[in-house]
Amino acid sequence: MKKEINLFEFPFNLGLTKKEHEIEPGVKKLPDWFRKFGFHEKIAPKNIFRLVSPEYTMNFDKETGVKNPDQIIEYAKKQSELILKNSNNNTFNIILGGDCSILIGTAVALKQMGNFGLFYLDGHTDYIPPKLSPSGGVAGMDLAIVSGLGHEKLTNINNQKPYFLEENIFCIGNAETDDEEYVEQIINSKIHYFDLYQLRKNGFRKTSEDFINLINEKNLDGFFIHFDVDVLNDNIMPCVDSRMEDGIDYDNLKEILQPLIHNEKCFGIEITILDPDYDPNGEYTQPFIENLIKIINNKD
Repeated sequence: MKKEINLFEFPFNLGLTKKEHEIEPGVKKLPDWFRKFGFHEKIAPKNIFRLVSPEYTMNFDKETGVKNPDQIIEYAKKQSELILKNSNNNTFNIILGGDCSILIGTAVALKQMGNFGLFYLDGHTDYIPPKLSPSGGVAGMDLAIVSGLGHEKLTNINNQKPYFLEENIFCIGNAETDDEEYVEQIINSKIHYFDLYQLRKNGFRKTSEDFINLINEKNLDGFFIHFDVDVLNDNIMPCVDSRMEDGIDYDNLKEILQPLIHNEKCFGIEITILDPDYDPNGEYTQPFIENLIKIINNKD
């Protein structure tokens, strides 16, 4: 990694609906969990920034059709300010969540910096309007929000709508393809969509290279990677809130991420949804961190 690394910790969980056995979703523990297993030490960032999360609630808002919109919007604004204040062309930014709703704050910041693309690597599309969400959790519709689908309060923060143009987004890795109404939403959008089957068919590295070609052809200012760990196969990453059997392995992940992370136009990457409560001994977290560090450091 030639650029200096900034590490942002956004331990936010208000985009998720807690399960019956939970006091609150454990994803907010991810930054401290990574530190425990040496991620911070091995990455050796120049700076570490942290934005404390508000207390967990599950307040459903009829106007927006989602839970906790006011807290999510306020946090997103603070996120965007922190990112804008502490990033430039010479930094690579690693963002540790939290749930997927932390993408909104980064998206607002990037929109103010220029015209950016988004590489959305996730086991779900997260591209649905509130009316199709049984839970009302923003973490399940963050891709829709950052591309302008949803209530204006969330999609038009600081009058920046849309934060990403749909035609500048690749959404890849969705393994939840049996809900036709859910999948139809993204198929009918302008997003470049590769479900898990299409991703394998197109090729992992080739899909990333196709995305980079798009960024270059459109002369965009850069791009950002969203990485929800539930895109990984359940055998290697079961500690997520919405498990699925199929998914990619670490060799596939390396093929996908290396061309992206080491491209000069890559603004950074966010890691979301890994829940330490489901991995009490770190048996899944430790190999994940080892593989991610190898990819970031460009090691075999």
